[in-house]
Amino acid sequence: MEFIEKQGLKIWWLYLITGLTIFPTAAILFFYEGGPSMQELKAMYFVPVGLLLLPFLIIFIIQKNQLTLKINSKGFSYRYFPFQQKLVTHLWDDIEEAYIRKYDAFSEYGGYGVKMRLWFKFMDKAYLMNDKSRGLQFILKNGRKLLFSSNKVDELELFLINLKTRHNIKAIR
Repeated sequence: MEFIEKQGLKIWWLYLITGLTIFPTAAILFFYEGGPSMQELKAMYFVPVGLLLLPFLIIFIIQKNQLTLKINSKGFSYRYFPFQQKLVTHLWDDIEEAYIRKYDAFSEYGGYGVKMRLWFKFMDKAYLMNDKSRGLQFILKNGRKLLFSSNKVDELELFLINLKTRHNIKAIR
């Protein structure tokens, strides 16, 4: 019995904003009378063109990141690929509480992605990959807090209830 969820950042609108901001620069570079000619661009090894495309490449790489969360009767593990190569695992013995809670990504954590809680609460980390307002909160016995957003909150809630009753895990409330 295991719950597995994979999710990533879906920020399609960032392509639109980046395109709108880069368009004037590209127009000046290619269509302005005093701009570089094709010969000059070849001499510069098309570096200006590469620099115009670089923000799109960065956005593409960000969108390929993937958070994998696995929960079973032994504990939970997660990995945020490519930034975490190894699976981070926490056993139920190390967990004080686990529950589904509401959160506000912007006022509590300053937005989406991997975030530390605002106002210098360094023991509180969140993996917020979607715009839903409910996620799974873990409070570890060492004082650290981990919050994971979820696209399957209802499934996750049923899984936790089932896990608590079958395996008598006291950390799940």
